[in-house]
Amino acid sequence: MDISSYIGNKEFYRETARIAVPLALQSALMSCQSMIDTLMVSWIGKVSAVGTAAQIDTLASMIAYGCIGGISIFASQFYGADDTANLKRCTGLGLCLVLTNALLWITAATFFGSSILSFYMGDAAVVADGLLYLNISRFTLLVSGISFIISNMYRSTGQPGIALRISVLTTVCNVTLNYLLIFGIGPFPELGIEGAALATLLAQCIACITLIGYALKSRQKFIGSLPELFGFDMGFVRPVLDRILPLILNETAFGFGQTLFIKAFGYLGKDQMDAYYAGNQIFNLMTFVIYGYGNAVQILLGQKLGRGDIEEAKKECRQHIGLAFVLSCILVTFLVIFAKPMVSLFALTDPAVEAMAVMIVRVLAIKASMRLYNFMIFCILRSGGDAKVIQFLDSGLEWLVGLPCAFFCVIVLHMDNIALVLLITQLEQLVRLVLGMRRVMTYRWANDLTKLVA
Repeated sequence: MDISSYIGNKEFYRETARIAVPLALQSALMSCQSMIDTLMVSWIGKVSAVGTAAQIDTLASMIAYGCIGGISIFASQFYGADDTANLKRCTGLGLCLVLTNALLWITAATFFGSSILSFYMGDAAVVADGLLYLNISRFTLLVSGISFIISNMYRSTGQPGIALRISVLTTVCNVTLNYLLIFGIGPFPELGIEGAALATLLAQCIACITLIGYALKSRQKFIGSLPELFGFDMGFVRPVLDRILPLILNETAFGFGQTLFIKAFGYLGKDQMDAYYAGNQIFNLMTFVIYGYGNAVQILLGQKLGRGDIEEAKKECRQHIGLAFVLSCILVTFLVIFAKPMVSLFALTDPAVEAMAVMIVRVLAIKASMRLYNFMIFCILRSGGDAKVIQFLDSGLEWLVGLPCAFFCVIVLHMDNIALVLLITQLEQLVRLVLGMRRVMTYRWANDLTKLVA
């Protein structure tokens, strides 16, 4: 094996950083907003309520991510090929998909909210508080869906800095409104858990308006008139949906699987879940490295494939594999060392719960290191439309390996230590890593998809 082929030159690292750093910072800000909600509601003892209510948002967001991830495959390649007409159609089709998804989940939350929350947590008080949060937060799905697709188009056209700056504004608004509305500062009413939901909704509305307003003012290539955005026919839609439907199905199955982990862990009781929600929020915050870097890989490789630079894309693929190894080592080291001070930010009054949360963060550090590699693998495959393989590697292995491990440990072996259960379920990440790397090195993913669209 030639080690030098996994090491890039200065230009490679400079270009990767130019795209990855703004994406990573934007991902960090999005994770911060979720963590801030959890952190502030921990001060009023409502961690499990918000965490349980957030399972609907998790499901909706995962499906939206599948839609957006699929659209970005084509958007990056159309941008690389300088095909502005089809780039605008990507925006229009993406908006149709995410808004349809949002409306379906708003309907589900409206009519079946109580039943959905009860499925994940049997505690009546937690369900009641969760409904207070959900009755407001469900409308966030609509505006956040629009924001997701517009942000993605900025990224796909090599402008991640714009979406980053707007994310900074959103986070500042969210933090400020959380503080004012949860605790009733000055003339603002004390709304508690409902204040957290309202603050998030208002912050997302500000983000959505700003993203669209700037795109119109700056005449972005992906924005046009209504006929330009929505004037697509089956010659455009069919090849796009053929490639992205597996991703949407994958994210749907994966998202539901993630919430089933909550169902399995819910058998362990409220204290264990409080520790898990705190520890998992820290893990989610640190995934900004994973998602920022992975999405940059997809954009950079996608643009090269769209220009027909197949061999250059293969070469950079190997260099990204080498860079991912370094990043994964840094990430796991950071989480292990700083687990305790980060957990101390949460108001976990029981020392046993706090100690469990620290242990959970350190177990999730192992997950983070492998997840970084696995997400990079997915983004490499996705850059050339290798979606069906991703479906097996992602949701397939979750259902075949991860979930059976979790339920077997909790229900059959009666394990009562959530950190140990989490450790065992990481077998899923290991299997995914081995099989995913084998697929990447076949280079069957290296395809120019612009030739598929009429």
